[in-house]
Amino acid sequence: MQRFRRGRGVRRLRDRLKIKSCRFQRSVYRSEDEPRTTGPDVVFLGRSNVGKSSLINRLLGTKKLAKTSSQPGKTQSVNFYRVNESFHFVDLPGYGYARVPESVRNSWAPLVENFLRRRRDRIALALLVVDARRAPTALDATMRSWLADAGIPYVVVATKADKLAAGARATAVREIEESLGGRACVPASATTGLGTREIWRYLDGALVRTAGPAGRVESSRGN
Repeated sequence: MQRFRRGRGVRRLRDRLKIKSCRFQRSVYRSEDEPRTTGPDVVFLGRSNVGKSSLINRLLGTKKLAKTSSQPGKTQSVNFYRVNESFHFVDLPGYGYARVPESVRNSWAPLVENFLRRRRDRIALALLVVDARRAPTALDATMRSWLADAGIPYVVVATKADKLAAGARATAVREIEESLGGRACVPASATTGLGTREIWRYLDGALVRTAGPAGRVESSRGN
């Protein structure tokens, strides 16, 4: 049994969350192969090569748990990571990479949409990850609409924000917010740690709400 509370700052949040373990659980291509372990999901969505894996590693304080690739669009599975044996980080396949075979591109939408629909009630928070240096695409807007229509709580995270000067970063964040329905956007960097503190505040609150009034996430043994 693991207790979650609100706190301030990366160190304090992580101490209160008591993140003692994180591991790769499995890659899934079919719904029937999803882990049977209990606990809420934290879901990461975004374009190929936007830095979702690097963001996961930064948030969990690891370097190689979520494998990064220099070949955009290569990962087409749903990757589950087990945190504290209590909840999941779930990395969904990246979308929008033109060089991926058409059959793969066509399979992405039903795979992701069905995942969100099927696991909607256990998703504590979705992180819609975009590149701070690029304007959101129509696919990003579609993804935001799916989350909103499904009633899934989400936050927009703009990665690689360290590559922009402060003024350009502020402008990029405003433009992203305007493009994606006015939802607040967190500028972040897996390299410098920018935004990590704020993202953990969102995660901490979401996990508390999902766990219920007692503020507990039940751990379980198994897959």
